[in-house]
This record gives sequence, C-alpha cells and structure tokens, in this order.
Amino acid sequence: MNADAGGAAEAAPPIRVRGLIKRYGRITAVDGIDVSVARGDVYGFLGPNGAGKTTTLRMMLGLIRPDGGTVELFGRDPLIEGARALAGVAGFVEAPQFYPYLSARTNLELLAAYDGGDAASGIDATLATVELTDRAGDRVGGYSHGMRQRLGIAAALLREPQLLLLDEPATGLDPAGMRDMRDLIRRLAGEGITVLLSSHLLVEVEDLCNRVAIVRRGRVVYEGSLAGLRATGDAEYHLRTSDPQATVAVCDRVDGIADVRRAGGDGFLLRAAESDVAALSLALGSAGIAILELHSQRVTLEDIFLRLTEGERPTTEPVLEAVS
Repeated sequence: MNADAGGAAEAAPPIRVRGLIKRYGRITAVDGIDVSVARGDVYGFLGPNGAGKTTTLRMMLGLIRPDGGTVELFGRDPLIEGARALAGVAGFVEAPQFYPYLSARTNLELLAAYDGGDAASGIDATLATVELTDRAGDRVGGYSHGMRQRLGIAAALLREPQLLLLDEPATGLDPAGMRDMRDLIRRLAGEGITVLLSSHLLVEVEDLCNRVAIVRRGRVVYEGSLAGLRATGDAEYHLRTSDPQATVAVCDRVDGIADVRRAGGDGFLLRAAESDVAALSLALGSAGIAILELHSQRVTLEDIFLRLTEGERPTTEPVLEAVS
C-alpha cells in the first residue's frame, strides 16, 4: 500500500454503508440502508427480529453479496478487496462456533494459525481480557453459553482489531452474564476499539452506545445519538376534562394531537408537542370544556422505539428489539 492509500485508510470511517440492498426472491430483506460509524463509536444497531440486521452485518463483512449499494470498512470494499478489506476488523455474526471437543486454548491456537504472523503470541492476553485464563485448558463443549460468547470475543481480539462487530453478544445470558458482557465491551471501547453492537436489550444499548440506528423492514428509520433519539419522541400527556365526549371532537380538530385514547373514567392519554398541547388547552377553553387535570408523562426509549417500528413489541423484557 502506498503512502497516499495508507493515509486515506487512516482518514476513512470504520464503516460507511450507502444504499445497501439485499433481495431473496420477491422479499427485500435490506432496502437501501445507510449507516456511518465513526472512530471511537459504540454504535447500537437495532430493530425488530427480521428487520434486516444480521443480513446487513453479513454484507458488511463480505459474507454475502448485496444486490445494490456499497460497503466500505476503513475505506475498503470487501467485494473488491476481499480479505484485505477486513484488516483491522473482527467479530462474529450470530453465535461464535468452536470445536467442542478441543480446549479453548487449542481452538484459539488453530485460529491464530489461520491468521499467521504472531497472532498466537496474543492468546494469553486475550484469554485474560475475557477472564477465561483459569478455564483455558477445558473443552469448549463444557462451557456455558456466556463463556462461549466471551471466547468468541477472545478469538476476535487475536486479530488486534480497530473495529469489532458483535451480533447480539448478550443474547441468552443470565443477568450476571449480561453484566459481565457489558463490562467487557465497555473495557474494549475504553481501549480505543470502535464497536458496532447488534442487540435486543434496551439496558445494554442505553448503558453502552453513544449512537444508534433503528431499522424497520430493512430500512433505517432513525440514525443518530441517543439524546437525539429521545428528542424525536413527543411527550405523552394525561388529560381529564369536564366533558369527555366533546373533548374527543376538539382533539380531532387540533393539529399535532395524536394517539388519543381513553384512560379510565373521564381521562385521556395523548401524544403531542408542548406547543400543540397549549393550542389544545385554548381550544378546550373556547369550547367551554374545563380542564380538570393535564400533566406530561415520561416517554421512555422503548416507547419511542415501538413508535418508530409501528407498535411491534419486543419479545423479552426489558428490551428494545435490535436490528436482525
């Protein structure tokens, strides 16, 4: 690689995806996805099951060929440059796989041999990083699910990656295992590794990620910071009036009042921006309807996520279903 090419690779973002498309017959699994991951990001890739997240990750790694669009990893296209495009990139899609009848150390030695160079010299350090040193001589077939997930990260770390792609690494773990996985990812990010994390766990996303993309039916419906995501959600208000029946008609006439529904007795829940609630208050007064109670309620990231994905509900708690 010449100096100009090396400098361009250094300046290029870890991931730049534009207009990515993948079709299976008449089904469009990924429909024009754009994603940009900057150096130092811990980037959450979210959406309901079947939204296209695993398919997108496979295309990012060159494992399947897109029907349209481009992928660049540090400025390199896996379809054009092949394995060379994956320099500095590691991770796993779906569950990491190992020889169950071999020890963790032997599995890592085989992987290091495939990579060549001095990869084997890093085995002890990677086992220590994922806290498997004491179990390195045990057969992987006897490992718990959480231990196999951590071994998968150890295998990725043998490549000394600048970019780590992890497809739902905490899926199936118990609460202690989830905590340990979050701590591990946080440590790796603290060492300067850029992380793209596909996850269906809301607590994981809130605790780890600084930027997110939410995908629905193969399309990005939000990309940006967590703070920006929170700002996209109108507040939810509880309203109680002297004339519930007439209140419905007034709500229908005021722009920006959405999702009006009864909340017991003479109360309502509705979504709106603050300025639209002010307009509703004036409209109710003009109609001679007294406001007995009006207050906002906290809108959670899960509420916003469910709205963006049109009410599709997570299958486990307390979760955001992440980009499949």
